Amino acid sequence: MTDVLIISGGNAEDLIGATLCQHLEGLRLVALPLVGPGRRYEGRVERILGPRKQMPSGGFPFNSLENLLADLQAGFLQEIVLQIRAAQLARREVRAVAVVGDAYALAVGVLASDWGRLPLFHLQPQISHHYWAGRSVWERLRQPNQFAAEDYMFYERWMHRFVRAVYVRDKLSEQRAQQLGMHKARFVGSMAMDTLGPPERDLNGLLDGRKVLVLLPGTRADVRFSLPLMLQTAALLPELQPLVAWAGDFTNVPLAEGWALAIQDEQTAIAQHNGQQVWLLRGGFSAILHVGYVAIGTAGTASEQAAGMGIPVVAFPTPGPQYIYPNALRQSRLLGKAMRLVEAKPETIAEAVRLFLLNPEAREEARREGFERNGPQGAIPKIAAEIQAIL
Repeated sequence: MTDVLIISGGNAEDLIGATLCQHLEGLRLVALPLVGPGRRYEGRVERILGPRKQMPSGGFPFNSLENLLADLQAGFLQEIVLQIRAAQLARREVRAVAVVGDAYALAVGVLASDWGRLPLFHLQPQISHHYWAGRSVWERLRQPNQFAAEDYMFYERWMHRFVRAVYVRDKLSEQRAQQLGMHKARFVGSMAMDTLGPPERDLNGLLDGRKVLVLLPGTRADVRFSLPLMLQTAALLPELQPLVAWAGDFTNVPLAEGWALAIQDEQTAIAQHNGQQVWLLRGGFSAILHVGYVAIGTAGTASEQAAGMGIPVVAFPTPGPQYIYPNALRQSRLLGKAMRLVEAKPETIAEAVRLFLLNPEAREEARREGFERNGPQGAIPKIAAEIQAIL
């Protein structure tokens, strides 16, 4: 018999789910990742269920028609059928279900829990009332495809009748949930900040005394556009030392024209151009954030964690599949003064970075708002304790 099935609907959600596993000590766990292979669960659960297939959109099929068509061609509908089948089979052998993600992930969780017969917990880290608070109905109607990403839709609220508890992203979202009648919804802390562990490595040997420019190109195919642009921007900011939090391996790293890559070891590489050096570090995300001064990001959770560490973030949209303009704009609303969204031009990005360097008031506002909108830590240990208490 398995104690808990963890269902997660994306890369950041996998990270939250895997962190939850660390706090469910002594329990038998299985995972069902709905986007990609779910490698973060390896070594933390007894089994990883489902097709574990990576779709071309990287989990964002509805960002564009192009994304949707690419996913359909790659077997998107068949993948959904297999995921639902895995959930139905799992309910025969589990005692509780924890869902990390959106309404689709919750729907799979409802099936896995046999419509709430098993204890079902929903961790909802995606929706925040900050995304649209203060905007008029007309402004929101101009982007109707963003509704489900910005508010708790009726079908998600309906499914909450089958859950024991709903954990939301921030205090403002808890207030919104209560207004909508979601009386099981609570804010108990930042799930995203809980996933940020201690520094993975000592960077003292790499640091040269300059303030650190953190480059966060993300984990999806957006890096083909964002990393070259970040390198060009870094070349315009010689007063800063750029460090890239790199998630992949060092084969086929997309570089700006004229740049070359020198691989030092499995965790370290250097992008070089006309005497300029930019370090690319694998497995050093937390270490980089702990020494960071300002960041350039086209990532989701990583940029939010940087802001939560008090690091101002400059962002720019990409052609996709993830960090397209509507998503970047939504994140800038979420982070408020902690993020500046600018055009995807090296000169414009560098100018925004210098604003945070030269304007102490803007930097302090960014630090304060980043803390307020992303903290405090401590959600996942509390959620784990509540799951263990039910079992």
